[in-house]
Amino acid sequence: MEELIIIGGGVAGMTASIYASRYQIKHLLFGEVPGGQGTLAGTVENYPGYLAIPGPELMQKLIEQAKKYGVEIKQEKVGALAKIDGGFEVKTEKAPYQTKTLILAMGASFRSLNIPGEDKFIGKGVSYCTNCDIPLFKEKIVAIVGGGDSAVTSALHAAEFAQKVFIIHRRKEYRAEPAWVEKMRQTGKIEEVLANEVKEIKGTEKVVSLVLKNPYQNKQELAVDGVFIEIGQVPISSLVKPLGVALNDSGYIKVSPEMATNVPGVFAAGDIAAIQGGLLFRQFITAAADGARAAASVYQCFHQGAIPAPSWGQKS
Repeated sequence: MEELIIIGGGVAGMTASIYASRYQIKHLLFGEVPGGQGTLAGTVENYPGYLAIPGPELMQKLIEQAKKYGVEIKQEKVGALAKIDGGFEVKTEKAPYQTKTLILAMGASFRSLNIPGEDKFIGKGVSYCTNCDIPLFKEKIVAIVGGGDSAVTSALHAAEFAQKVFIIHRRKEYRAEPAWVEKMRQTGKIEEVLANEVKEIKGTEKVVSLVLKNPYQNKQELAVDGVFIEIGQVPISSLVKPLGVALNDSGYIKVSPEMATNVPGVFAAGDIAAIQGGLLFRQFITAAADGARAAASVYQCFHQGAIPAPSWGQKS
């Protein structure tokens, strides 16, 4: 039986592995695609230590760092989790694995438009994170797709950098808070394209235009340099239900500041985790911090009261 199994090969999972190795916790890491959604990021400019680095390159560095400590990364899809005597069972399409503790770092998947050109231009003008990538579009023309708080606040943020911002929403009314909508309308830089949808994203080496369902100002295409799809995320949390792990109303795993769930021995980190009372801020840097805290908490779980925790791993 392993001491720990980490499920998720993104920033949170890889960082948890690095710290678990440094704590000398015997563990496995499961990730169908090592690097996770970080490999879809374009240029990352907000991760400490790098002025700018492509997402895939940053993830490769994390993978190499985790492997340096000898962790075995299994590219197997986890199909089920179950409680067993003394721990948990992780079932994949290849085999069952037993572990004393779990760190859940499966992340959250972005809701996509599922339209032609979307996948082709990810990182080349298509982004699911305005906060991450809008600085790359200074004085450019961009579009935000969506009508909730995420989309409207993203449009506000985009207006601080872009020359012009379109917000495209399939309904006539926004789902966002009226106060945000009013603030958006006061900027003078955000043009609303309501009761309309994006049907295709066009480009050559990068995005150049969006094809709309309905003509806008007598044109079927909207010329843009980038499009930010802000229609929400879906936490990949269906696996945890048999364990009895508590979820919030949006399906994210509830965790304490120590990244502990309500089930002893089960921890969560990264985009899938919602720290009770904390700010939901889904970035590489917060995912890394979550992973480090989760690994430290696993260490505490094993050694609390038996040996002193390292000074850099104690609670404040």
